[in-house]
Amino acid sequence: MNITLFGTGALACLLGAGLAPVANVTLVGTWPAGLAALNAHGIRVEAAGGEAQVAPVRAVALGQPAPPADLALVLVKAWQTPAIAAALPAYLAAGGLALTLQNGLGNLEQLGPRVALGVTTLGATLLGPGRVRPGGPGVTQVAAPAWVAEVFGAAGFESQAVPPAQMDGLLWGKLVVNCGINALSALLRVPNGELLRRPDATRLMEAAAAECAAVAGAQNIALPFADPAAATRAVADATAPNQSSMFQDILRGAPTEIEAINGAVARLGERRGMPVPVNTVLWRLMRAAAADNKTDTTDAAG
Repeated sequence: MNITLFGTGALACLLGAGLAPVANVTLVGTWPAGLAALNAHGIRVEAAGGEAQVAPVRAVALGQPAPPADLALVLVKAWQTPAIAAALPAYLAAGGLALTLQNGLGNLEQLGPRVALGVTTLGATLLGPGRVRPGGPGVTQVAAPAWVAEVFGAAGFESQAVPPAQMDGLLWGKLVVNCGINALSALLRVPNGELLRRPDATRLMEAAAAECAAVAGAQNIALPFADPAAATRAVADATAPNQSSMFQDILRGAPTEIEAINGAVARLGERRGMPVPVNTVLWRLMRAAAADNKTDTTDAAG
């Protein structure tokens, strides 16, 4: 099977390394240093203790040819989705399928036909070009044919095929958590667990999560948990040493996904006449903090 991964960042490297033993893996991206490292040395997966495993893969620049993909994984940041949407048809095999595992809202709608929606709780930290540290276990749920989940399972990742009707709830469930953790951790420049050790940060995290959940409820979207604040605290605790993807973006000087996360909730809340003040402030603070982050330094996904 030919599998193409759009992205050369943390999640793309983590998934690419796992999939390499069971498929012909090609990573497609726009980061010259990342592409060069992947072609020269493969993906280096480094454990916290310093041990490392290397997975050989192929990497090409976006727009350059690659083997026709039976499965394409879209793993770039949300702000890069339009470029991938334009290029995607040329990379898919005749019967190929694409799967988006991106953060935030609006990616599936931009990517067009032959694309399925998925949600993953896998986390990873990009240590450098072609170097990744896993962020702990997670599950990948896909509204796709069963064979897609089976491919992930063969690569050692926990995966489930779920009915498409459930995906909106799963997507919004992840959005609730991201709204609570990502921008706040990036603004404070702290790992996820530190948000639980600072009472004011905890209150802001819970409030942002609750606002997002309220917007979901106004659209009759059933979340996969009853208590959004408790769910967000649990993720922050389980990923305590991790840097959120948005924090990693700020550290690299790269654009963030704030528009597709807190920004999306702020805009939806405004259209519905629902006050979402915490998400709105986080959105505007991140826009101000990342005003100079306009260089496409990496196409990493969170």
